[in-house]
Amino acid sequence: MLLVAPALHGATPVKDGSFTTSDGVKIHYLESGTGPIILFVPGWTMPAEIWQPQIEYFSKKYHVVAVDPRSQGASDKPAEGNYPGRRAQDYKELIDHLGGSPVVMVGWSLAVHEALTYVEMFGTDKLSGLVLVDLNVYTPSTQEERDSRYAMLHNFQADRKQFAATFVRGMYHKPQPEQYLESVTAASLKTPTNSAVAMLAELAVKNDLRPALPKLNIPVLAAMTENNRSAAELITSSVPGSQAEVFEDAGHCLFVDDADRFNTELDNFLKKARK
Repeated sequence: MLLVAPALHGATPVKDGSFTTSDGVKIHYLESGTGPIILFVPGWTMPAEIWQPQIEYFSKKYHVVAVDPRSQGASDKPAEGNYPGRRAQDYKELIDHLGGSPVVMVGWSLAVHEALTYVEMFGTDKLSGLVLVDLNVYTPSTQEERDSRYAMLHNFQADRKQFAATFVRGMYHKPQPEQYLESVTAASLKTPTNSAVAMLAELAVKNDLRPALPKLNIPVLAAMTENNRSAAELITSSVPGSQAEVFEDAGHCLFVDDADRFNTELDNFLKKARK
């Protein structure tokens, strides 16, 4: 993997860490810096290294942890537990392992579902803030939407490599180096196909996450692309004191496409969350 460059002179080094979950799965994570903890959780089949711009930026002032969820990246790849409730429990156990709660959790894409599942299961006692990155929390179940989900799951299994290459390139609106895109694609392909499908199974049929929103009694930031503007509006109208930022010119991987703006918005949010 070439996503994480060697530490520059004077930069905070990035270290590998791991712990074993209560059901015996070894979870890998990257960590850097000291201070209050920010836990970055990547989306579907993506590796911890996808957060490189944030690891570099925030490790100067914070203890940054970017996790490889189970069956992703360098973590173990069990056939079981690839659903939001078990993965949310993994994150709780990771927070306990790190021993520095409360933390700010930043969840991207599928991890938005998992983060809201975490809140439903465990509450917010160990969280000082929550950042939800680019996933709609409510999608009406229309025939068009069902057809789209079917096509995605079918095409994924019919030609995994081609799907991964197309999917990864579609996450960005701004040009990225070919070597970088190939490394992200290779990382995505580390997730076993059956496990990747299992990760999406609940979201494919439960596409209304609104019941979790009233339980958010901590600072919340919604960072969405234009495609998910409705999610940003729904969160700010449902969660008192929450804020939203819409990245009109960025792709799904908005924290890479528009890293400077994302880091600035998150930095400002972290200052509020720590008060």
